[in-house]
Amino acid sequence: MTDFWLSCGYHFLDRDEGGGYVVTDDFLKVYLARPELLPPPNACPVERSLHSALLADPRRPVAASEIQTITDADARENWQLLIAFRDHLLAHKTLEASYVDLIRRGVGKTPPLFINQLVHAILRNALDTTADPSTLRAGELFFRTQRITLHEGSLIAADEETVAGGSQLPVSPLVSMLGLPADSEIEVLNESNASTYWQRSDRFDMALDLTAGREGVAALAKAMERWISHLLGLEVAIEPLPELREAPVSWYVGLDAEATRIADTLWNGEELDEDAMARVVGLFRLTFRDARLMTDDVRGEPIYLVLAMTSERLIRMKPQNLVTGLPVKHIEAVS
Repeated sequence: MTDFWLSCGYHFLDRDEGGGYVVTDDFLKVYLARPELLPPPNACPVERSLHSALLADPRRPVAASEIQTITDADARENWQLLIAFRDHLLAHKTLEASYVDLIRRGVGKTPPLFINQLVHAILRNALDTTADPSTLRAGELFFRTQRITLHEGSLIAADEETVAGGSQLPVSPLVSMLGLPADSEIEVLNESNASTYWQRSDRFDMALDLTAGREGVAALAKAMERWISHLLGLEVAIEPLPELREAPVSWYVGLDAEATRIADTLWNGEELDEDAMARVVGLFRLTFRDARLMTDDVRGEPIYLVLAMTSERLIRMKPQNLVTGLPVKHIEAVS
């Protein structure tokens, strides 16, 4: 078995001629199966009727006035968010184009859960032909929070939700459909167990060694290359670097909020304290295959990518920064 990430719902999506994912009715119906949208026994007739109508026709227009007649305030908010998100998806040719447009315009009130689900599916498409489990495991950082543990001098990233024993939030209906176990044993991905990643990829129970100079950071670099190529059509090379001190920062992209703060400090010519240095998990140098695509002020210069953990040792990666933060003249999403 070499399939992976079934829980992103990619099997409910079609592909267009350019390889982008196209939204289908079945994909939209998965959202209607979420616990937040399933009308409870005491739901008002309007909410029950709306849910039934959308199950029959998930593209059915829904007016704001219709949602306002739902009795329960929390239900009204959930429906407002879902319909706004659905309408955004349907306004674009592909899932990829809808994501890039959402990121460039600003996510507004779009729930982070919806953003992460988009990233999960789009990255599944970008990595579709990848045969390396390490690259796939590194890709999990794009859409799932990681907890870092220092073990015998190594930086080990494990899925935060799995480490915590499961989230208090309702799980995806797709995860429930797959019958995944509530509790999973975590083991570090290595050469001897890599072949098991395929059948357990939706359990998120394999940890990744992100120690500088090891395979994990190189795998993350590969995943980022594929992400940029798939979404922006840009061919880049990303190389892990051993230390932040070795990098003259001329242009940088923080891959998370903490990394952006640290890189800002360097950009302003300030010294980093040891605590900040210790929170840097990864440093990467990005170069364009075709430097002519770069803006004139930095053409031919390397771009630095910084990944860091919070003081609580959590990594909350923001892959959207790779879409909006690169110094390019003009880029378009896969349409």
